[in-house]
Amino acid sequence: MAAALGCGLLIGVERERRKGQGPGRAPAGVRSFALASLMGAVCMLMGQLELTLLGAAFIAALGLIAYWRNPSPDPGITTEIALLLAYLIGAVCTWSVLLAAALAVIVTALLAGRERMHHFARIWLQPAELRDGILLWAIALIAVPLLPDRPLWGPVLNPRTIATLLTVLLAIQALAHLCRRLLLARNALMLSALASGFVSSTATIGSLGMEVRAGKTPARVAAGGALMSCVATLLQLLAVAATVQPTWLGALWLPALVGSAVAAAWAAVLMRGSVALPESAPSEDAQRMFSLSAAALVALALTGVQAAVYALSLWLGHAGLFVGTWLAATVELHAAVTAVLAQAPQADPPTLIAVSVALAVHGLSRCVVAWASGGRAYALALAPGLLGHTVVVVGMLAGQIL
Repeated sequence: MAAALGCGLLIGVERERRKGQGPGRAPAGVRSFALASLMGAVCMLMGQLELTLLGAAFIAALGLIAYWRNPSPDPGITTEIALLLAYLIGAVCTWSVLLAAALAVIVTALLAGRERMHHFARIWLQPAELRDGILLWAIALIAVPLLPDRPLWGPVLNPRTIATLLTVLLAIQALAHLCRRLLLARNALMLSALASGFVSSTATIGSLGMEVRAGKTPARVAAGGALMSCVATLLQLLAVAATVQPTWLGALWLPALVGSAVAAAWAAVLMRGSVALPESAPSEDAQRMFSLSAAALVALALTGVQAAVYALSLWLGHAGLFVGTWLAATVELHAAVTAVLAQAPQADPPTLIAVSVALAVHGLSRCVVAWASGGRAYALALAPGLLGHTVVVVGMLAGQIL
């Protein structure tokens, strides 16, 4: 009974602040919500289902009458729904106080966040972002569960795993897009580079190098941004591992996080005193949260590399696994590591060696990209941090082997 009273008072206090005064005020305040919650608890404690249902119908009828009599030119039904929820939360208190308290806090938070939620939905969120969000949820909640969850060739080519990987890539792109919008508003070059790195670290390094070569960005500042994109690569590696082979997280999470911390610290030193990015209104293309075709190509590329490496391993054994992984790492780290993870349910010494060498090869290839795109100064500014955090990650993996 005390919990029911507390839940009703919590929701009621928030509604009382918005109730207003005079003839046009809202129909329920702190006392009405407290009484409705207590009424739900009393009906449940009496042990008569019919009485509980009758009470719910009574509260719902009161809400309908209040809505019908509301003289406001812009009437809503939020308070009426919340009043019925308060009654039900009071009923829930009789068998789970913890659940009822959690529901009361959630309801109160939703009611209190009215202005921010309305601003987000009406003003901040762009139409293209809304369409992309609906598409993402449709893929995640409808397409993925309907696909078969079995590999079509050995341990690779699992349709549900491929669809899940596509969903993860789309979600990361969407998160990077939202972060980029927020961070541009705060003129944060470092974190904007981090968001871009979730799409492609190699592409970010190349684009920053071209800005250095064009004289738009100092070499040290661009190198710091490039290192933040490397942080995104390691974090995305954990996301891919969690999707393809979750058992590998035990071996990868600590090296990836430590390597990310080293790269981020080095980037902060390089970017100290950097110039902020100018604000700009998002264009039509910039409103898109992700590119479905690009993500699909990446997912298919990762799957194709898995199949190719598996074919090489069937042909040459462990040597084929190593050679295919190292060749793939020169272009795309996630494809190389995914190919290893798909064929190794557990992290053993041979596969850890393959992953370690893939990380080293990918680090060297990004140094080459930096030199080719931004020149000697950019590459020399980037190489210590890039190779340093790679050595840290590879060293921690080697420690697990030994």
